Amino acid sequence: MLRSLDIRDMLIIDHLTLEFRPGLNVLTGETGAGKSILLDALGFVLGWRGRAELVRAGAARGEVVAVFEPGPGHPACAVLEEAGLPVEDELILRRVNTAEGRKTAWVNDRRVSGEVLRRLSATLVELHGQHDDRGLLDARGHRALLDEFGGLSGQVRKVRAAWGAWTAAREALAEAEAALAVARAEEDFLRHAVAELDELDPAPGEEAELDARRRLMQAAERNREEIALAHAALSPEGAEGLLAEALRRLEGVAGEAGGRLDAPLEALGRALDELGHAQQGIEAWMAEAAFSPAELEATEERLFAIRALARKHGVLPDDLGDLAEDLRSRLAALEGGAEDISRLQAGVEEARAAYEAAAAALGRARREAAGRLDAAMAKELAPLKMERALFTTEITPAEPGAEGMESVAFTVATNPGAPPGPLQRIASGGELSRFLLALKVCLTRQSTGLTMIFDEIDRGVGGATADAVGRRLAALACEAQVLVVTHSPQVAARGQHHWKVEKEVSGGVTTSRVIPLDDSARIDELARMLAGDTVTTEARAAARALLAG
Repeated sequence: MLRSLDIRDMLIIDHLTLEFRPGLNVLTGETGAGKSILLDALGFVLGWRGRAELVRAGAARGEVVAVFEPGPGHPACAVLEEAGLPVEDELILRRVNTAEGRKTAWVNDRRVSGEVLRRLSATLVELHGQHDDRGLLDARGHRALLDEFGGLSGQVRKVRAAWGAWTAAREALAEAEAALAVARAEEDFLRHAVAELDELDPAPGEEAELDARRRLMQAAERNREEIALAHAALSPEGAEGLLAEALRRLEGVAGEAGGRLDAPLEALGRALDELGHAQQGIEAWMAEAAFSPAELEATEERLFAIRALARKHGVLPDDLGDLAEDLRSRLAALEGGAEDISRLQAGVEEARAAYEAAAAALGRARREAAGRLDAAMAKELAPLKMERALFTTEITPAEPGAEGMESVAFTVATNPGAPPGPLQRIASGGELSRFLLALKVCLTRQSTGLTMIFDEIDRGVGGATADAVGRRLAALACEAQVLVVTHSPQVAARGQHHWKVEKEVSGGVTTSRVIPLDDSARIDELARMLAGDTVTTEARAAARALLAG
């Protein structure tokens, strides 16, 4: 419920506070008094798109604050939770507009975007007027309205899920078919490449090992003669024999040298040990470097084959094994592709059947709901003096989609035998108002916690018809808060709470104000609406009769 609306420095309003109540709230006043400004201000704080220039002339900024009492479980709570905003017993919307056009909004003292405001407004307030082209007159929303009336949200979710599963299955099949087509196009390449890799069978690190072995054999080939001569020079026929001879001779005379040859003898012993180490190292290298020309040729041939294959596939030599596995898996996918395609095709058919079953069930439920809505509309139109009019919910086949396989449109025929057509094309102004009111009464029974605003929906009707409109609005207000902007005294008389909007000029400045009316003031306002500027005794008597009726 909308509890209060506080407006500062907006258009011709300097400061205005309205305290609304449950039931039917009525706003009346002369044309141009500012009734539409109140709706503009409310639409501004709710994030609706409206006038560009709203700030009162001379003011730095305008501000509107709307206070709602959503109640437990109200749909606005889900919007608040999704936006990360606190859920409290009181919902305060505040929006500021500077003279330069900058707009800033808060919800419960938290900064929010205009999009959040609009999402909240969809759960809080519904503005409806004779020329509304975004609500009941927009056929694009009729299917959703019928689903809401029929309580079909669960079935709609099931259809959406089934459509999503069918779509995903089709996409998976398309991807598999595309992949199989690509694989078949390169089948010859895959088989040749896998055979080539399997034949060579390179191991990780093998290229580096072959390169090192090749370098060693090449170095051995270049230096074999020099190393052999060096080894011979160190042999017993060479340096080793000479050192051994020297050691032998010194040892023979050392006993007569009084210890003076001990140091040379130790040095020669050490030299012979180091000479032995050198010989061992050379012999080890010679053993390692021992090869045949055929071995060098075979090593080079394999090394060059591995490098050539790596260049061919654009990978590092050590990655050839991984490449072989990848190509084998692609070849296996090709060989098992037909089986996968068959499995995915079966999945698509299964998902299609599930979607069609869910959509068909939803279609049946929609047609049943359409019959109930048409019957409910017939009951509502009779009290509105349109008992001969016919309202029909037309359901026609449509392309399958996430919302089912039907299109829905509300049509009317105002005269027996006349072909039905869209609401806004067939009905006159007064008829359209009554059709929309009846439709709103029927649909609102499914709504929860909406504040409904009717902006001159009684335009074009009068007398008994206006009285019927007023009674239906009053009945609607028994289940929801209703705000009505009206020029009809018959409608205004049905209000439980009545405000008068009027202009005043002070110091050359025009402002608008709203005055709550007590019983006496209501008689005067209704008399004015009946008689015009000159209020007569008869007009007051008629006003009293309306209020009593």
